Order: sequence, then structure tokens, then C-alpha cells
Amino acid sequence: MSDAERFRDSTQIVLPVGALDGLRRTIERDFTLTLHEQGDALRIIGSPVEIKEASDWLARKGVFVP
Repeated sequence: MSDAERFRDSTQIVLPVGALDGLRRTIERDFTLTLHEQGDALRIIGSPVEIKEASDWLARKGVFVP
């Protein structure tokens, strides 16, 4: 994995669009992130710290984070 890929992986989460059903408003309120829908994918973009915290939060809510 190149440095660019590693950095990108630490600054974004890519999920199916429906993965945040019922959670989107909360994640937008509680974290400093940008959510961008692209086709059938939802790209969650933020700093490595925010992405790590959001990833942990999503996992606790039962959302699979690849």
C-alpha cells in the first residue's frame, strides 16, 4: 500500500448509502466530518483523529466499517 493510499484510508470511510440510516444526523452533529454521496457510496471524510473516533462510534452502533 502506498503512502497516499494509507493516508486516504486514515481520512475517509466509504460505506453504502443506506448504512447510516437513522444515524446520519447524529454523526454530522457529533463529529467534524464531511459526508458526500457518490452514486451508491457514502464517503465520510475527516481528519485521521475524527475518522478513528467516528469509525469506533459506528462499530458500537453496529455499522460494519471496512
